Formats: sequence, C-alpha cells, structure tokens
Amino acid sequence: AQQGRVREKAYGKQKIYFADQEQLPAASDAELRGLDGEITALSSKVQALQQSCRQMEAELKDLNSSMTTPEIAREIEELRKDCASYTEKLERIKSATNHVTPEEKEKVCSEQKLYCREWRRRKRMATELLEAILEGYPKSKKQFFEEVGIETDEDHNVTLPA
Repeated sequence: AQQGRVREKAYGKQKIYFADQEQLPAASDAELRGLDGEITALSSKVQALQQSCRQMEAELKDLNSSMTTPEIAREIEELRKDCASYTEKLERIKSATNHVTPEEKEKVCSEQKLYCREWRRRKRMATELLEAILEGYPKSKKQFFEEVGIETDEDHNVTLPA
C-alpha cells in the first residue's frame, strides 16, 4: 500500500486492501463490448450446462431409486413363491367341505342382532335402576358400585357391537 500498488480503505477497525485500478490500462469501448458479448455467451453456456446437469442429476436419482436387475430377479422369485402359496391356500379353501350356507349365516346374524338388542335393553334398564338408587345415596357412584359389587362393561373394556 505504501508503494502504491495496492490501495487501502479503512472501515472502522477493519482495513480492506484491493488492487489499484488506476495503474491498469483502460479498455476501449470495442474491447468492453467484446468482453460483454463474451460474458453473455459464457453466461448462456453456463445456464445450458446447469440445466443439463439438473436433468442428469434427476435421471441419476431415478436410476438410483430403481431396483437393480438382481434385486428385481429376487423380488420376482419372492412374488412367485407368494403366488404359489396363495394358490395352494385357495385350492384348500375351495376343496373344504365345511362351508357355511347362506341360511346358516343369516340365522347367526339374526341371533346376534337379537342378543345385542336384548343386551342394550337390559343395560338401559339396569342403568335407569342404578340412577334411581343413586339419587338418594349419600356416596359417589363409584363407591356404591364397589360396595354392592357391580361390574360394568366399561370396567372390562367391553363395547356393544354396532
């Protein structure tokens, strides 16, 4: 900086050194236009290369995420084994003689509906009766249930079927 080849600027406690551009030869307008054209050409070339690079990276990502030929061969073999086992299971099910007839199925479903309806009716009746008793009872509902020994569906995590 003392010899004049480099300039110095102070920003607070920091000092910045840079080349003294006054010692460099000045470029003509023609040279500047040529350099601007070269910059534009190189910028477009950089953009084209970046676009190409992005496309190649996307293609590489797709290829890396896809299965290799040996992996595909193993997967096909596993799927064929699964298919064979399912086919065998299907044949066993088809050849079974203990099928449920639609009449039997309908009978079981209607019985289940009947029993669920009865369950709901009896639960409602018991709840109403217990609430009537609890109106005049001095302790809490939980204490009453413990004293009498009542177990609810909720105590055993039982719910009515829909």
